[in-house]
Amino acid sequence: MKNIVIFGASGHAKVIVDIIEKQGKYNIVGFINEFSSDNIVIHGYKVLGNEFSLKDIISSNKVYGGIIGIGDNFQRLNCRNKIIKLMPKFKFINCIHPHSIVGKEVTFGIGNVVMAGAIINSSTIIKDHCILNTNSSIDHDSLISDFVSIAPNVGIGGNVKIGNYSSIGIGANIFHNVTVGNNCIIGGGSLVCNNTIANSVYYGSPSKFIREHKLGKNS
Repeated sequence: MKNIVIFGASGHAKVIVDIIEKQGKYNIVGFINEFSSDNIVIHGYKVLGNEFSLKDIISSNKVYGGIIGIGDNFQRLNCRNKIIKLMPKFKFINCIHPHSIVGKEVTFGIGNVVMAGAIINSSTIIKDHCILNTNSSIDHDSLISDFVSIAPNVGIGGNVKIGNYSSIGIGANIFHNVTVGNNCIIGGGSLVCNNTIANSVYYGSPSKFIREHKLGKNS
């Protein structure tokens, strides 16, 4: 099996360990994390160093590629940018739980995480570095853009478009044919019936515009 590393050492990274072990396609050599000390062990795997140790870690462990285990969209974007700056040709893998359901002609970019129970129906496009959490559901012909996170138990209808960096909160539902703009936060339990404006926070049932949202700021 090819050797890979996981960037980050949070709860999300722990879930990724479980997915990779169950996939059986890659061998985890350890974590790379900016804030943890070396030699911390998580689920049996060591923190090997930070991003600036990446070249040495790849060389000494014959690393094929890796995945970013950071739940926050903006922090995941920043981590990707640091990696690409240090190693422009670094390979990002997809982590797809074997107990997820992926329909016909679903297209994946790179660096995506699909958790147990997630359903992606036919002809949907998942771009790069997205998170589809436990028991989320995306119907046919939808588009999930870069660095999007879909929380557990979210239901997304057919022909829906989710813009870059947007975050869909736990248990939210989005009607068919709706477009969620770039960098939107949809609050947990919301019902999104209409298109949303980019760089905004929405919540409620039906959801309503609450305030503007700047990329990188806490919701």
